[in-house]
Amino acid sequence: MRVFSKRALREFWGRHPDAEVPLESWYKTSIKANWSNLAEVRRTYPHADPVGKCTVFNIKGNEYRLVVKIEYRFRAIYVKRILTHAEYNRKGWQDVCNC
Repeated sequence: MRVFSKRALREFWGRHPDAEVPLESWYKTSIKANWSNLAEVRRTYPHADPVGKCTVFNIKGNEYRLVVKIEYRFRAIYVKRILTHAEYNRKGWQDVCNC
């Protein structure tokens, strides 16, 4: 899979250094993956959840949430948002999942 964009991940862990190792691990796993549906994603990440047209990954024991849109037919993952658990609990972020 291709991940767009690693820059968003780096910017987030620049503000939250404890997120670097788990986000880097997610990135390395994702670029090697060949997922064709959510069921396959869940074989690797059992707690990945669909929200609208997005998939949400728990990062660092649910301390952070990574919101992505996966275009399986193009083997592409688009990073939409990375949120703290508190930000995730607030309303409004879901709008990025309806595109």
